Amino acid sequence: MEAIIFCGIQASGKSSFFKERFFRSHMHLSLDLLNTRNRLGKFMETCLSTQMPFAIDNTNPTRAEREGYIRAAKARQYKVIGYYFKSVIGDALLRNSLRQGKELIPEKGLKATYNKLQLPVWEEGYDELYYVELTADGFVVREWTTETNSSL
Repeated sequence: MEAIIFCGIQASGKSSFFKERFFRSHMHLSLDLLNTRNRLGKFMETCLSTQMPFAIDNTNPTRAEREGYIRAAKARQYKVIGYYFKSVIGDALLRNSLRQGKELIPEKGLKATYNKLQLPVWEEGYDELYYVELTADGFVVREWTTETNSSL
């Protein structure tokens, strides 16, 4: 079973990537949909206990925020796969400005997430780790390497 953990600021393409790549195979766990961490935790526990693959589609900007998901998945012998979404603040602010209603994130909130963003590292417990860039032609996914990590 797979536990997928997204990491990246708002408007970096995480939810669109989920819809494109995992909609038909993984349960979508997102604070945008479930509204509370308690509810998200209960849905994740249901996935873990029923061996359902899932994706955590949140910003998950810090190692501490990702750690709980990784620990719980590893305890149930899940393969943990991380996807870091290229997080350029100017690009995200532009994409965010095109949003409407509840999806529009206050600029202050987006910048706060960017300021606390910590790049993922293998030592967190990932079995696979990828770098995702949203381009005009769609998503480009590359394996995470030391070179990728140092150039972000």
